[in-house]
Amino acid sequence: MKAEVIIVGAGPSGLMLGHLLAQAGIDAVILERQPAQYVLSRIRAGVLEQGTVDILAQLNLDTRLQKEGLTHDFVSLTDRDRLIKIPVQELTGKHVVVYGQTEITKDLMDAAPSRGVQTIYEAADVALHDIEGTRPYVTYRKNGIEHRIDGRFIVGCDGYHGVSRQAIPACAGSSVESIYPFGWLGILADVPPCADEVVYASHDNGFALASMRSNSRSRYYLQVPTSEQIEHWPDDRIWDELKIRLGATFATSITTGPSIEKSIAPLRSFIFETMRYGSLFLAGDAAHIVPPTGAKGLNLAASDIGFLAPALIAYFREKNTIGIQAYESKALTRVWKSSRFAWYLTKLMHNFPEDGEFGRKMQIAELSYVASSRAAQTTIAENYIGLL
Repeated sequence: MKAEVIIVGAGPSGLMLGHLLAQAGIDAVILERQPAQYVLSRIRAGVLEQGTVDILAQLNLDTRLQKEGLTHDFVSLTDRDRLIKIPVQELTGKHVVVYGQTEITKDLMDAAPSRGVQTIYEAADVALHDIEGTRPYVTYRKNGIEHRIDGRFIVGCDGYHGVSRQAIPACAGSSVESIYPFGWLGILADVPPCADEVVYASHDNGFALASMRSNSRSRYYLQVPTSEQIEHWPDDRIWDELKIRLGATFATSITTGPSIEKSIAPLRSFIFETMRYGSLFLAGDAAHIVPPTGAKGLNLAASDIGFLAPALIAYFREKNTIGIQAYESKALTRVWKSSRFAWYLTKLMHNFPEDGEFGRKMQIAELSYVASSRAAQTTIAENYIGLL
């Protein structure tokens, strides 16, 4: 089997790239080691920057998003009972849209067959070969039979634990990582949101976040130690703690209900600065992980595709190599900007016990500055809606 582009991973970034290439008439195939239903069942964030929305519009796959997506013109920060409501739309002329990553994946998956986006699910033992040269190929097993796909380029969209980044020799890769000393306990429940916008809360007990997936489904998070166990947090305890940390402004608006999903996720920043090696490109979580503070993960993956898709299209249509040569530099510039904002917001809103009383008072001083400064609010708003 042959394809001009072999995409490893059928998450949103892999599917977006597959659709964009198919739209341009470029032959591509997507390999995914998990069943389609497993991919669709993964629950992730869904605060979308305009660039991500634009890709779905370009693909004419934004019908449900336009109908069901929640437009946000504000983002709120709280410190105890002080509320800082940042008017994102007023300050930037743009807004973000809340539309779950699961819904994006569903839209892309549903449209794939009719648009010639070939996806092979349950592709086991995927391996990349000859990526240093111009004739790379991928092998995999399905139903016990080994298959081979020859291509011109391979794009790794297979996440942090995928095979694509691991295929790059250690001597050729360069990475930077920071591990945070806490995690996020998340709860998803079919209850109305407590606010019309995303709320980031700083409290002496720790950070909290109030978000939503729709007008009837809410997503909340609590900062917890990395050693915490999920069984120590029954639903009632989570709701009680959320009311404390989110403060009086939002406590009375919280509707409680049984959780439909609970988990604890560690927080880290990871940037693999080798986003191209020979005929292999990396995109999304295969190349970078950001803490979820600021909702940059999915948007960075979409941004990578926004740079890479036109570069590949120009190569195959015109033999123009400028875009593919510039991909790593352009993508990394945006990755570092977004990572800086996620780091800033994480440092501002979370408890870092090792920083002591001085660190906590510096957070309070910074929040006081943000509350009184239109310039500071503009900086946060510009980063929140996404920097180029």
